[in-house]
Amino acid sequence: METNIPTPDQLVDASGLTCPLPILRAKKALSQMQSGEILKVITTDDHAAGDFQAFCAQSGNELLAQKQLSNNVTEHYLKRR
Repeated sequence: METNIPTPDQLVDASGLTCPLPILRAKKALSQMQSGEILKVITTDDHAAGDFQAFCAQSGNELLAQKQLSNNVTEHYLKRR
């Protein structure tokens, strides 16, 4: 794992889910987190990267990183506003 990505405080595994479910699960998790905490979301939806970029721009949460892994798996790291 890259050293510049902080250790997440919470994990949402949205593998196998399509839009808008990964965003809704992330939104729910973020609402229960403290400001500054890190959420890691795992997705397999092809459109998730763009969806999370738009969600963070809209919600004010910070998108720290997006890591493309094998088999269409992407990790998204969000910092709670």
